[in-house]
Amino acid sequence: MTPPGDDLKTREDPYNVTQASRIYFLPNAMTAGNLFCGFMAVVNCIHARLAESASTLEYLGATPADHYRYAVWFILGAAAFDALDGRLARMGGRESLFGAEFDSLADVVSFGFAPALLMFFFILSPSQGFLWFRNIGWFIGFVYLLCAAIRLARFNVITNPLLHRGSKDSSKDFVGLPVPAAAATVAALVLFLLKLIETDKTLKAGALALPFLMLLVAFLMVSTIRYPSGKSVDLQTTTRLRNFIVFFVILGLVFVLKEFAVLCICLGYIFFGLGRQLRRSRSAAAPHPTPDNV
Repeated sequence: MTPPGDDLKTREDPYNVTQASRIYFLPNAMTAGNLFCGFMAVVNCIHARLAESASTLEYLGATPADHYRYAVWFILGAAAFDALDGRLARMGGRESLFGAEFDSLADVVSFGFAPALLMFFFILSPSQGFLWFRNIGWFIGFVYLLCAAIRLARFNVITNPLLHRGSKDSSKDFVGLPVPAAAATVAALVLFLLKLIETDKTLKAGALALPFLMLLVAFLMVSTIRYPSGKSVDLQTTTRLRNFIVFFVILGLVFVLKEFAVLCICLGYIFFGLGRQLRRSRSAAAPHPTPDNV
């Protein structure tokens, strides 16, 4: 029989086989929900293509636009499940190496493969009026998927319990654009383009920026630019009155402007990180006064 003290040490060691592979129900159920939503997003992308090739322009009673919207909502649902699994694990003290690996595998499907299909099938499709998009769409989709997988692998490495972190590494910020934020940007862009199609409008020459925007989103995932995270936000979090009001103003804009507002929020998050990194670089490069110059 193992002494109680030795058993406690064994259970606290994340590299003990039993502890590392332990499956905690609630967090991993949320991860399974994430994976299911990602799979259904992929299925609906395929259904959209089948509807586009059908004589009635419908498949299973839905149009291509309907299926693409379903795919977007499943991606956003996956993001909700992804936010819940980590939070439940931290709240209950039930984090495990199995959970981290399972979460990353689910994220590759939901926030890597599904958005890549949306890029190839819809965002960078010949329907934008540029037939050469067909020749580059598959490649840009793969670059996005590759960067998402690398981003997730790097996240698992830098959060490894054995890794010795410095003071800079202890920051709550994300290193690189988080994959759920990247996928949300792709999803918001799909909703925006679908809205344009509904109103008989197109991006025209603006569509030429789409491949570069998708590549920017992909490369930001594997960059070292830091993005704020919401991990520290809980029921005890306080805020200033100004921030509280701004939050509800943003909600109001989303309610009124819908697709356009959601896309602006996603792009704002992306360029906020870029702008903050630029300011920090300029501040670091600026000459600092020395005692002789004071």
